[in-house]
Amino acid sequence: MQGLRERLTIPALAFGGILMAVMQTVVVPLLPDLPRLTGASAGSVSWMVTATLLAGAVLTPVLGRAGDMYGKRRVLLIALGLMTTGSLICALTSDIRLLIAARALSGAAAAVVPLSISILRDELPPARTGSAVALMSSTVGIGAALGLPLAALIVQYADWHVMFWVTTALGAFGLAGAWWAVRESPVRNPGRFDFTGAAGLGAALVCLLMAISQGSDWGWTSPAVLGLLVAAVVVTALWWRQQMGTREPLVDLRLAKQPRVALPHLTALVVGFAFYANSLVTAQLLQAPEATGYGLGLSIFATGLCMLPAGLIMLVLSPVSARISAARGPKITLALGAAVIATGYATRIVDSRHMWMIIVGAAVVSVGTTLAYSALPTLILQAVPASQTASANGVNVLLRTIGQATCSAAVAALLTHHTALLGGTAVPTLHGYLMAFGMAGTVALLGCALALAIPRPRPAAGLPRQRDEAAAASPAGTALEGA
Repeated sequence: MQGLRERLTIPALAFGGILMAVMQTVVVPLLPDLPRLTGASAGSVSWMVTATLLAGAVLTPVLGRAGDMYGKRRVLLIALGLMTTGSLICALTSDIRLLIAARALSGAAAAVVPLSISILRDELPPARTGSAVALMSSTVGIGAALGLPLAALIVQYADWHVMFWVTTALGAFGLAGAWWAVRESPVRNPGRFDFTGAAGLGAALVCLLMAISQGSDWGWTSPAVLGLLVAAVVVTALWWRQQMGTREPLVDLRLAKQPRVALPHLTALVVGFAFYANSLVTAQLLQAPEATGYGLGLSIFATGLCMLPAGLIMLVLSPVSARISAARGPKITLALGAAVIATGYATRIVDSRHMWMIIVGAAVVSVGTTLAYSALPTLILQAVPASQTASANGVNVLLRTIGQATCSAAVAALLTHHTALLGGTAVPTLHGYLMAFGMAGTVALLGCALALAIPRPRPAAGLPRQRDEAAAASPAGTALEGA
């Protein structure tokens, strides 16, 4: 029985990562119909997405730090429990206020991936860590690709609450699997939790992401958006000063400022921006009316099926990424991934009118994303102490989220600026879409340059040695080595 639990640790954690991405995606097909179904305005309904984004951004570094201090398995189960509870509330109500609150609860699941990566580092032998971490990092793309067609299929043929009943059942299954298969990591970083730092970081992120996500609706020069941006800068400066002055900070900024940590974090921000344009623009292109001259007029379900190969590619290529990192180093894998993303967007610029070319271009971007996202956590693991892996990976995932939110705002602004009238309605032009691809490809090349600038790891900070030290101090680690 013990051997079975150890063999199921990776599948249980990967299922949790996939489920987290599914939970974030399933609400997308509902957005056009939710005003009618709930009696709320379109602006209120959009908060079902915004609330998840804000909660995930705030809770990811907070729960990561809590995992390092109080136990990664314990905090992982809390995150999965909050996610499942949020889905259950959505299944039981049509009140938009409760729906928004429930979606905010589900945002806690964003911490699942960094916590799981840290558990894998602590519990697995070095020979298995690379491929397991690569798979865990790729679950975000896999879940997103699976979630859209699943949700569209349920919404098309059943009551919309059924979708949340399904995700609740999946969440309960994932929670039970993690509780049974995942053992508590012995690696801890005890101390006092920095509640002041958590509140400051939360306030800064809420101001920043509110401004980014609502800028196109409120107006980028509106007093509300400008005020939020100014508040984000001021609160961040105060938070930085507080973090540098406290003995037990939420985020170890002295460590984060080191090039071996700072550059992977910056690259995560850039790659998150570059990757997200693929999902945003591809879906709109496939669903655009044929009368535009470039759109294919597909349904949401058909669009999801067209994007499914990209998610399957991430599943298949994650072990390949690990082998490249083992042979050449994660720095080279990250740079290669960013370059492949740029190549994928170049393909999209050449031809975005034919379905097969759209699918091929999106798949190439997914190949690059798999390589980059699989390498990022490995770089972080090599650069930080074992006792800070959850919080450091939480910050890395947070920066990916900020990059994605920024990309969403940039693409929306670009497409809004390049429109043409179709039946009296303004629709984006093909030129606008191609400019979005060019912007994302250029950002990907910047990510490639940042990756190449990452210093080589010092032998004393290498992952195998850290893992050996953790294993020597842990009976559980010794047992897993033998397995």
